[in-house]
Amino acid sequence: MNLSRRNFLKASTALSLASFLPQYIARPALGQSVSERIRTAFVGVGMQGLGNAGEFNWQSDLVAICDVDTKYGLARAINAKLGRKVDGKVEEPFTTTEYRRILDRTDIDAVGVATPDHWHTKISVEALQSGKHVMCQKPLTLTLEENQLIRNAVNKYGKVFQVWTQQRSQKNEFATAALMVRKGLLGEITRVTCIIDHGRTSPELNRRELPDSLDWNTWLGQAPYTEYLASPDNESPWTNYPIPHWSNGHITFRWWFQYSGGKITDWGAHHIDCALFILDRQKPEEMPVSYVPHDVSFQTDYKDGYPVQQNLFNTPVNFKIDMKFPDGLEFNLYDEAKDGNGILIEGTKGKIHVNRARIAGKPYEEGEWKKFTEDDYKELNHGKPFRGHATNFFDCVREGGRPIADARDNVQSMTVCHICNLACRLNRPLEWDPTKEQFVNDPQAQSFFSRKQRTGFELPKID
Repeated sequence: MNLSRRNFLKASTALSLASFLPQYIARPALGQSVSERIRTAFVGVGMQGLGNAGEFNWQSDLVAICDVDTKYGLARAINAKLGRKVDGKVEEPFTTTEYRRILDRTDIDAVGVATPDHWHTKISVEALQSGKHVMCQKPLTLTLEENQLIRNAVNKYGKVFQVWTQQRSQKNEFATAALMVRKGLLGEITRVTCIIDHGRTSPELNRRELPDSLDWNTWLGQAPYTEYLASPDNESPWTNYPIPHWSNGHITFRWWFQYSGGKITDWGAHHIDCALFILDRQKPEEMPVSYVPHDVSFQTDYKDGYPVQQNLFNTPVNFKIDMKFPDGLEFNLYDEAKDGNGILIEGTKGKIHVNRARIAGKPYEEGEWKKFTEDDYKELNHGKPFRGHATNFFDCVREGGRPIADARDNVQSMTVCHICNLACRLNRPLEWDPTKEQFVNDPQAQSFFSRKQRTGFELPKID
């Protein structure tokens, strides 16, 4: 049943949610008439998803929203005034806790996905199978198997699939760095280092009563069933909502391998992705072949690649992984380095360091990049101007073409992230055959290629 505003506000009587939520008032998308606007839905409207849904709300008719938490997700979305504007009034979207009710609708053109990471692949592929375009938050996948599934699905169903790695759409930073490298301003590239900062730790967490608004079994999805663990008090500083500071649920799920990949997939999904984009190495056979971890630490001990203690964050806290491409180019992923968060690109003519705020380095200061033309940038962007990340997605939906962060490119970035994480978990070097997409003579590492899914939450099949 569609959940009404009245019922949601009853469910959250102790909160004055509208006092602190952004007001995403719907308006015609980029000047289009009502008949031209794309009809969209959004699955997962937590801390990140609510803002992403607001972007959809601006550029399309957002007609449906799904979340498995009726307070933290759906109630906040309604109070944020998400919904299409009809005759000067906001028309509330259809709301549901069952995402299939959205995918089964034939009047929806595109779906946004910002669920916890372990749900990304299943919902996205099923959305493609239902004939919808997809824009999904990063990290896109949980396993190497999911990478292949995503690639096969996009190739088969032919829909636009953009990943929310928005750094690719930063024209003045990462796109300019890509042109500098590709046009030879740094000479021959000798080494690239991605610096993404440390992972997080937690106190020991204890079993805690579930929020009455949360469908925990569905939230867990394909992950093994476990009790809800959380800190006893100390509410999260990241959102004005009474949820624990630490838990194996909302917000901090990314620090558990059951649901995500920690800092290596959280920020690696950005910087590794942009480094491969800058280098123009985005095919399976072009991925690094050797992965050597050092200076790795976890909050819990590990045995055979699995955490010994079950009530602590279990993704890497400190790490350095040295990699090499098939041609010998050095490629590193570090938690810290002298230059700080960003991508350090070293070549025979100099080096630059690029992050979300700027590009630094002598080759940039010399200014040759100022000769780049709009056509140069459009070529990077598959023939489209740089107009923002979500806008690029909607441009491709309307006009056709390949988005700047196409899922088929992004799965290569996720391959590197997943192997880096596994090298840390096993605490030894790994060799990868990029042509066969499998580990070299390493049955233990290969056993992590996929994972068992719980009955009822299995990944879809691609015939």
